[in-house]
Amino acid sequence: MRAAEIRLPGLPPVVVDRATPRAGLGEVVVRVLAAPITPLDVLCAGGRSYHGVPRTPYVPGVQGVGTAEGRLVWFPTAAGMAPEDGSMADAVAVRRADLVDLPSGADPVLVAAAGLSAVAAHMALTWRGGLVAGEQVVVLGAGGVVGQAAVRLARLAGARRVVAAARSATARTRAAAAGADAVVALDTDDHPELVGRFLAACDGSADLVLDPLFGVPAAAAAHVLRPGGRMVTLGASAGSTCPLDASVLYGRSLRLLGYTNKELTAAQRAEGIGVVAGAIVRGELSVTHEAVPLTEVAAAWERQAEGRVGGRMVLVP
Repeated sequence: MRAAEIRLPGLPPVVVDRATPRAGLGEVVVRVLAAPITPLDVLCAGGRSYHGVPRTPYVPGVQGVGTAEGRLVWFPTAAGMAPEDGSMADAVAVRRADLVDLPSGADPVLVAAAGLSAVAAHMALTWRGGLVAGEQVVVLGAGGVVGQAAVRLARLAGARRVVAAARSATARTRAAAAGADAVVALDTDDHPELVGRFLAACDGSADLVLDPLFGVPAAAAAHVLRPGGRMVTLGASAGSTCPLDASVLYGRSLRLLGYTNKELTAAQRAEGIGVVAGAIVRGELSVTHEAVPLTEVAAAWERQAEGRVGGRMVLVP
């Protein structure tokens, strides 16, 4: 079979011929239909994750969509985090217990593009953030995959108003297309200016901020939260520290919450994939993506690594 292979940490994968895997005890061989290139794949392959430098060579790909035993399934792997191969190949051996059946009519590429990023958006909003119908939500980084999904999923969960925020004009266009009621430009690090923009965009106080950015944008967004409001942080692409005013935090008794998919049980993860796939089938959820042949993995990988991707690159046979 064909497979993408990481031979040296930090270098893009190359396409090689490999023996088709055999299923071990409790495993099943999945024929891969779609494998996304995620930031986590790039991080692990470069040896920059807390899992350390991966053992090479290995096939990357921490998730994918394929067929197994006549079923369309989503599946996870520990590629780059443990000594096993991942989804960027024609086939991969996966633990049967980790397979999640997908609904009839689900587009493998769309599900793969949304994948765990959309699960993070859903679970951070509902399970961690406690979103209830009628609340106003602010979504930071709304031009990315997590942010685009969060805008749509917040609406599906009953948010009365969704305010998105993104840095570039292109990202703001994607956020607006996802259905945001208002879009805030994050094209400055001037804290007072950003506070003013958030206040102008919101219809009164916000109840919940979904934050994949941290840094100055999160500190500014905190100013629009109501007393007892919640901020759920699941990333730090704008900075590893946040200049949050202490008086805003204690004066409004804000709830600052962290989120990671690693905390989910297998059942919660499967529930999240089910919500995401169902919304995709109904035409209620999509994220910007680009399908790329497996043979072009090196160029696609470099685009992801360099941040030249507005959505998700998805490898297809």
